[in-house]
Amino acid sequence: MTIPLNITTLLFDLDGTLTHQHPTSLDVLFTVLDEHQLPLMASAHRDTLQFVYKYWANSDEVAQDIEMYGELTDSFWIHYLKRKLWAAGLTELQAADLAPILQPELMERHQPEKLVLDDVRPTLKTLRGKGYVMGLVSNRSSSIEGEINELGFLPYFDFSFTAGEVNSWKPDPGIFEHALYLAESSPESTAYIGDNYYTDVLGARDIGIYPILIDPRNTFPDADCQVITNIGNLVAEM
Repeated sequence: MTIPLNITTLLFDLDGTLTHQHPTSLDVLFTVLDEHQLPLMASAHRDTLQFVYKYWANSDEVAQDIEMYGELTDSFWIHYLKRKLWAAGLTELQAADLAPILQPELMERHQPEKLVLDDVRPTLKTLRGKGYVMGLVSNRSSSIEGEINELGFLPYFDFSFTAGEVNSWKPDPGIFEHALYLAESSPESTAYIGDNYYTDVLGARDIGIYPILIDPRNTFPDADCQVITNIGNLVAEM
């Protein structure tokens, strides 16, 4: 895949796009469910991952849960786990019984390491060398400046910021508009690369930015946008 010729600015998501957790919290969940010998459909992992992506895209469900249980309280996380178990195909009764039991175990067992895949830095270096304006736009609440310095990403980006720093979370237009302002770019000449269809693709497209979805697990088989399986796909010679 090559980047469309009219694109002069590239905006990147961070988590799940340039960096990855190993194992993911969902991988740990399905390992635990397998240990409990719970029968699941073949599509359970993909269905649950789609739910997770949609839930955190400023959904009505997350707003309802915060109002009901408080922001990121223990009760909130237990109910969120219930929702994931429903998405995986468990009944409401099964989820209600299992969630309070599984939540402490999942928290203890999920001790991920942060990975930067081998093709990330060479690809960013190549794109930088081609003259693109490049920005890093994360949906996190706090600054990522120290982290991207530790990751060695600073030389590749003209700017970086988080949703919390501008009080606008993807897929809201404001976060993308701020990125365009910093890049001094128009939507028509800008692409956004991210792993969440609901926040990255729909949010970018809503204001006219060209979306590129990175989807190594084929989580979104019906995605109506350009799809890549790894960052290296962005440049033909990689």
